[in-house]
Amino acid sequence: MNQINVAETEIEALYNKIKIDAEAGGYYLNSDFDFTKDLIKGLLINEKRYGYQSCPCRITSGSKENDLDIICPCDYRDADLTDYGACYCALYVSQAIAEGRAKAGSIPERRNQTGQVTTNTTNKTVSTLPLPVWRCKVCGYLCARESAPEICPICKVKKERFERFV
Repeated sequence: MNQINVAETEIEALYNKIKIDAEAGGYYLNSDFDFTKDLIKGLLINEKRYGYQSCPCRITSGSKENDLDIICPCDYRDADLTDYGACYCALYVSQAIAEGRAKAGSIPERRNQTGQVTTNTTNKTVSTLPLPVWRCKVCGYLCARESAPEICPICKVKKERFERFV
């Protein structure tokens, strides 16, 4: 496979963007700067290779539709932070880990074995609300409007990461 080159300026620019977005949303990035830069480089390589920033720690199918759940920040980030103090790749960590009061450990894979996105099938009733409710699959943000927002105001993911909730 061809080597994909990523400039240091690209890594720094994406790091700064992710850090600003993370802090604005109350999230923390891993304080091991070299480790974090390697993860960001992996995101950039995947973006150049596949056209989207899939998690560098997971196997990517090459199909954006099949990999929406693992585009950073992935759908599993918040659950992993709650249960383990870090997301699967440890780019995002708890405040205790970011401050050095705790260490990130091993995190089990939450993604199903086929790598397919599972859809919300629990709510099959027809709503009487005047507008549909959309849920961000990454952070859980809810909004009632005709269509999902172009960008989540909380975690900044794109419209494709929303699902109709009600």
